[in-house]
Amino acid sequence: MKVQNITDIEGFFKAIDSCKGKVELVTGEGDRLNLKSKLSQYVSLATIFSNGEIPELEIVAHEKEDIDRLISYMING
Repeated sequence: MKVQNITDIEGFFKAIDSCKGKVELVTGEGDRLNLKSKLSQYVSLATIFSNGEIPELEIVAHEKEDIDRLISYMING
């Protein structure tokens, strides 16, 4: 799923942390980073989100309930 215009990065990672299954960030090169890993979150923050906003990224959630949770976060904040 593509997500766009995330300005509450802390809230976004809280939503990721609340997921039960694996949630991955797909990089422009096709690599997949496990967003449930704190190390991957810090690396992502340092490189992709350096300006305080996430313009667009692709994430893959492996569990249906996690997809629903992330969609709910995107709609309701």
